[in-house]
Amino acid sequence: MEKTKEVTVQSIGVPQIGGSFQLVNQDGKIVTEADFIGKYMLVYFGYTYCPDVCPTSLTVIEEALDMLGDEASQITPIFITVDPERDNPEAMKLYVEHFHPRQVGLTGSVEQVKAVAKAYKAYFSKSGDGYDDDDYLIDHSSITYLMAPNGKFITHFSHGVEAQSMAEKISEILK
Repeated sequence: MEKTKEVTVQSIGVPQIGGSFQLVNQDGKIVTEADFIGKYMLVYFGYTYCPDVCPTSLTVIEEALDMLGDEASQITPIFITVDPERDNPEAMKLYVEHFHPRQVGLTGSVEQVKAVAKAYKAYFSKSGDGYDDDDYLIDHSSITYLMAPNGKFITHFSHGVEAQSMAEKISEILK
């Protein structure tokens, strides 16, 4: 019988996720990370034309916040587009109002969006051969980041997480 060697991996420190940004919210107002200091943030990167992953993830966030009840008032849900060419403030407003009532939609220039995505280590790339310039999909990571009131990364939730699990983890952190 062959003996197997047990390997353990230990993570040291907290990943450097998040940072400064300047974007535009769904009301056309310029906002920075400083506007969210003092609140926990649930940050998700996606786009309004996303056919499946984004609406599913934003629904999970909405359900988790609903499960948290009064605790949810400590959290600002933030949706940052990875498609600033189509997702202007008006499009973001129409989209985010279908989810949580306090959902903040953020957009900006291509450069601004690339910079904030890089700070959060979020991946995105245009894909597909559309019929015209506006007919494309975007491949993107599907991670929800929980950020502390001081803007520092706390934890993340991978795609497919159940709302109940997200709510329980957040509730533990808020205590």
